[in-house]
Amino acid sequence: MTDRPLIYEKHDAVGIVTINDPPWNRMTLSFMDELERLVAEIAADEGVRAIVLTGAGDRNFSVGMDLKQLPEGIRIKGGRDQLFDQRLMVISAIETMGKPWIATLFGYCLGGGLEVPLGCHFRLAAAEGAQIGLPEMDLGTVPSWGGSARLPRVIGRDRAIDMILRGKKITGPEALRIGLVTEVWPMAELKDRAVALAEDLARQPRLAVRSMLACLVGMEEKSLVQALSEERQAVRGNAGSPDALEGMAAFLEKRTPVFNRG
Repeated sequence: MTDRPLIYEKHDAVGIVTINDPPWNRMTLSFMDELERLVAEIAADEGVRAIVLTGAGDRNFSVGMDLKQLPEGIRIKGGRDQLFDQRLMVISAIETMGKPWIATLFGYCLGGGLEVPLGCHFRLAAAEGAQIGLPEMDLGTVPSWGGSARLPRVIGRDRAIDMILRGKKITGPEALRIGLVTEVWPMAELKDRAVALAEDLARQPRLAVRSMLACLVGMEEKSLVQALSEERQAVRGNAGSPDALEGMAAFLEKRTPVFNRG
């Protein structure tokens, strides 16, 4: 285990969060405490508009929680519920931040190593070597960081039942086929492609991105009436904004818009 459980870098409007425990990249107690702090920092930083979540090295994104630390975590946090509540809170904060997060899935992406990416808005996988799953059944237990709640919303109930009850680990191409990831790239290109996607997203109009994420996150639980109402609120909120004016001007002038200057 390294002294720094995660590394955070900023490249212009892109933040890069790296789990720093190669080759396994365990989500240790200190990692989760630091991630909780960092997520709040990123949320408050208007200069960061897209975030990449990755793992150090090229072996594994993350094998999830260091199970040897479970008793210590329960003691420190004051109970099992409190320990897992922290993880649910951090993942929810990522999901609802209003800034797109992109996870890179390679090597082992197991347990928390899938549940945290399920709270991200984009998931890119390696074309070779990825083993993605929630294998808690193999340990006689169940997912505890929201995996059974989010996975069905991404890939459908039946596929989620198949993956969870059988403890299945799937490859990057299979994850693409069932809609768990949006892109697959050779491992040598994966991290660069994630950063390139983040750069593209960071160039999009900040307010419009935040508005659409507010509409789209949790869409499965909203009625059509509520969803339409939230879209209308987003329309009103963006009308006349500097980016909306720039977008219209660029369209009329037949040029590429430059957003986020204000």
